[in-house]
Amino acid sequence: MKIYNICFSPTGGTKKVADIISRGFSEQFEFIDLTEKSFDNDISIKSDDIAIISVPSYGGRVPEVAVKRIMKLKGNGAKTVLVCVYGNRAYEDALVELQDTVVDAGFNVLAGIAAIAEHSIARCYATGRPDEQDKNTLNEFVKKIKQKLDSNDINNIQLKGNRPYKKFNGVSMVPKPTNKCNKCGLCAEKCPVSAIDINNPKNVDSSKCIACMRCVSICPQSSRKVNKVLLSGATLALKSVCSKRKECELFV
Repeated sequence: MKIYNICFSPTGGTKKVADIISRGFSEQFEFIDLTEKSFDNDISIKSDDIAIISVPSYGGRVPEVAVKRIMKLKGNGAKTVLVCVYGNRAYEDALVELQDTVVDAGFNVLAGIAAIAEHSIARCYATGRPDEQDKNTLNEFVKKIKQKLDSNDINNIQLKGNRPYKKFNGVSMVPKPTNKCNKCGLCAEKCPVSAIDINNPKNVDSSKCIACMRCVSICPQSSRKVNKVLLSGATLALKSVCSKRKECELFV
């Protein structure tokens, strides 16, 4: 039996959660990075393997690019743990959308987890998460999932969320470079959706950008920023729903 850590994580928060869960199963696992444009499309998981498939929630939905890349995997009935990570606001329909996506790709869903990581845009919310308390909770979740696996209890699970899914209204905060930009091109190379011009990283295709903030998080010059007025407005709007600590949830 092999453990696969299959993850879409532009800023690293989702990967932190996915790594904790994967290591709970085994210190030895294969990482498949769905964030990279060049990820291997021809990946087939064996039926006796376990896949941990992790995505962030963007506005209560799974990022469309992550859905498309998961659909290119061949699940072959492999037992799967779904992980939806959100920035302490809400995950809404993302977990059930992820369930539908992986089932269509041939995976057999064993359990679902909703977990919290630092908000990728308004980073004052859920700062430092997943923290030690989250890590302990996630490891306890893995123990419960292993118990279900040992008992061969592979029943359908009930997840929170709605079908049809909520409408995704998009995000207007497209990061742009400041005068610190030296055109190194790392942001263009690492953008999951090729929204940044590789020849001139100062040019951004707003119609492609998914506001994942990867370019902001990896820029060596810290030169990419979102509009300060929009960021302040979003931070204020989220205050009432993001300030109180939310906890990880397990569905088995």
